[in-house]
Amino acid sequence: MEKEKTPKGKMDDAVAATKTPVLSEVRLVLIGGRWAGKSSSANTILRGKKFDWGRIRTPHSEMKEGVVGGRKLVVVDTPGWRSSLSLSDVPQRDKQRFRLNASKCPPGPNAFLLVVPVDSAFSREQKMTVEEHMRLLGEHAWRFTMVLFTFGDFLAERTIEEHIESEGQALRWLMEKCGNRYHMFNNKDEEDSSQVSLLLEKIDDMVRNNNGKYYEADKRILKTIKQKQEEVAARAKERQRRTEEERQRMLKLIQAGNARTIPKLQIVLLGSRGVGKTSVGNTILGCKDHDGKRTVQSVVRHGSVDQTEVTVVDTPGWWKGFLAVDTSQTVKDEMLRSMFLCPPGPHVFLLVIDADTAFNAKILDAVTSHVELLGEAVWKHTIIVFSRGDWLGSSSIEEIIEGEGDGQALQSLVEQCENRYHVFNNKNTDGDTQVTELLEKILGTVAVNAWQPFIPDQQTFMSLERKRKCVEEGAIRRQKQVQAQRNVLTGIPNKLKEVKIVLLGQRSSGKSSTGNSILRREVFSSGRDEQCRKEEGEVGGRQVTVIDTPGWRRESSCCTEQMDREIVRSLSLSEQGVHAVLLVVPLDLKFTKTERDSLEGHVDLFDASIWKHTLVLFTHGDKLPNKSIEEHIEREDSLRWLVDMCESRYHTMNNTRNSDRSQVTKLFEKIEHMVARNKGQLFCPNMDNVHMRISEKFRRIQLKNVLKRRLEKEYRKRELQLMNDFKTTLLQLQEDLYETPSCSKREAFFGGQIESSEWTAGQKNREEKEEKIKARINEAMGRLDQEILKSTEFLSSSMDALIPDLKEATPAPSISGSSYIRRKTTSSFDKVLGWLSHLQISTNNDNQLTLNFSRSSGYSSRLSMSTLQEHFEN
Repeated sequence: MEKEKTPKGKMDDAVAATKTPVLSEVRLVLIGGRWAGKSSSANTILRGKKFDWGRIRTPHSEMKEGVVGGRKLVVVDTPGWRSSLSLSDVPQRDKQRFRLNASKCPPGPNAFLLVVPVDSAFSREQKMTVEEHMRLLGEHAWRFTMVLFTFGDFLAERTIEEHIESEGQALRWLMEKCGNRYHMFNNKDEEDSSQVSLLLEKIDDMVRNNNGKYYEADKRILKTIKQKQEEVAARAKERQRRTEEERQRMLKLIQAGNARTIPKLQIVLLGSRGVGKTSVGNTILGCKDHDGKRTVQSVVRHGSVDQTEVTVVDTPGWWKGFLAVDTSQTVKDEMLRSMFLCPPGPHVFLLVIDADTAFNAKILDAVTSHVELLGEAVWKHTIIVFSRGDWLGSSSIEEIIEGEGDGQALQSLVEQCENRYHVFNNKNTDGDTQVTELLEKILGTVAVNAWQPFIPDQQTFMSLERKRKCVEEGAIRRQKQVQAQRNVLTGIPNKLKEVKIVLLGQRSSGKSSTGNSILRREVFSSGRDEQCRKEEGEVGGRQVTVIDTPGWRRESSCCTEQMDREIVRSLSLSEQGVHAVLLVVPLDLKFTKTERDSLEGHVDLFDASIWKHTLVLFTHGDKLPNKSIEEHIEREDSLRWLVDMCESRYHTMNNTRNSDRSQVTKLFEKIEHMVARNKGQLFCPNMDNVHMRISEKFRRIQLKNVLKRRLEKEYRKRELQLMNDFKTTLLQLQEDLYETPSCSKREAFFGGQIESSEWTAGQKNREEKEEKIKARINEAMGRLDQEILKSTEFLSSSMDALIPDLKEATPAPSISGSSYIRRKTTSSFDKVLGWLSHLQISTNNDNQLTLNFSRSSGYSSRLSMSTLQEHFEN
């Protein structure tokens, strides 16, 4: 890289190497999250309103110049990133543009100003976002980066250094990565020019430490990005052409139908959470009021647009990237119910996709699985509506569609909807044409469908009604059961002076937020802590101890022995035991068999008596529609099992409503009732036995993995042998084909004469020969298919049926077994593992894989379920 030219350019090189003069031109690029204050900071630096600021978004990078303190400043303001997203969720175009920011101020920036507001916490999630974006610039970019703190007035009397030290590890990490270079702005104090002067001095020091060098991006990368952008632009132009052709075709259909409008238009909104479905509905109906609450059940709204009566049905959203099988049954039922809220059926489904995030194969699968719940023909009536069009900047929506290169997921969805799509800027609701253009596209879609709405299957409606009645009846029975339990304890004094609680649950279930709600203060981090933590406090006249634990993974196969030991260590933090174990389950995701297996596998690590001390605590109570929690329980088979295991002890929390103290008060009452039924006994298992169960659990997993690897290895060898045999057969057939006589051609070549009868006989022989060869090929292929089928079936049975279900540990006994028995069990595992290491695998006369044992072992040549279980028991 080059050194900056300065007014003292003739200074002796030796002197220049030790002290870089003040730069005559300073080039700065401001980067950071959305709403961090980048544009305001850029205006402060240039001492003028050169960039749009306030609640106006920065959709694309912009460069402005100015003269400050006698030298030229070049400042590049850039679009902010969404702090809640990982780099995999950022659209490809945004990543490309981020890398191109440095080229906006050639030959390169002297400094990147990483803008961080001090009025919000710098979390571990934000740390990850910063780290991933900086990785796009290269590790060397950190040498040119300085943190610029904004909203300095928020600190009041505190210093920025006190703020850094109090924020925690994530912000201290950022300081270290930037070489402890930082500055703070109060953008409201425009008269204080010293804050800019001091910033420029710090930048001069940084340039001096970098030997006068500036950041320079890899030119090859920049060239590749620009080439890709040109290719995307070309594809986008072609898509625009096809879209216009389709639009003209629809207009002809509309004209042929002698109708320019539909007296009553019925629309259903679909999409994942947070994409802006409700805002789209508001824009269509011309509404500006939105309370910001999530849609938890299907809602019907009416209005009129251009003399057309419009009905809009808003639906609850699913979690982005999660398949329908993971979505709660309540949400899926509400989606199905939406079709029947606008009889005889909706004319169009508007599938809302946010234009400012990446759309990959995982999200495509999630969208497809949810939309197709409504029926196979739904796609013919579906239009994609891209929300947040204000973030597109100068890009066309076609460039967004063509620019997402992750397996062409977005292109696939657009093609599924037969190239029907529209862009909405929900921030612009004042008399523009976007609603009119959307209605034109809707009208064209209806015309293509012969002016008929989507008619939902009445059997679906009947099924929903039957399910609703069953759920309501089950909910009433459960409510009566719970009330009966409370009546038994009525009049018994059971208020506790001290309450000890441990929180267990899957990752991201809301354990830490629940702990904060119980103690009424922020003490637990919402990040993924890998260690147990105990906090205490006085709540409602009680001394309360809450122990938070690391969440286990959804897939039990992803759990580690270290993490399981850390989870059970929670009970060691309360020597006398705990009054209550709260199993935290979120209401906004389906509690599937996978979640059940993982939960059961972890709860079984403790003593079986844990269930007597356990209460199910449902989080995200704000996501529950206007139905009782009992109705939600009755809709989910696995939830019914869990609540039954806890003898119908459950509670619902809305951790976003901490001001509602009644929900914590009611929780304590339920805990005290449970303690009263347990006659005051605390849950305190034998920790030696608990750790023994963990060891056995992972020895079983180890055993299963060893056997699976051996069987898989032999299967692969057998598969290779089959392929080689097939190759040999084909080579033999090929050789036979080459040996087929071709007399006519050979004699014709030498000038010989062949009679017509001879030609006919030769041709007949060749045809017979070819038929025999074809028969042999078909016979060989048939045998190969049979062999592959046998191997496949055997592999499936070997991996699952042949191997006992080892995903669970030994069921926890109600009375702890002796340590002698457990030592014997552990020793048996070591013997079995050693036995497996010498196990021989071969094939029998039926070409099936078999397990061979030595004659002295006493085992037969075929391994059955009972045989393997015998190894566990002996």
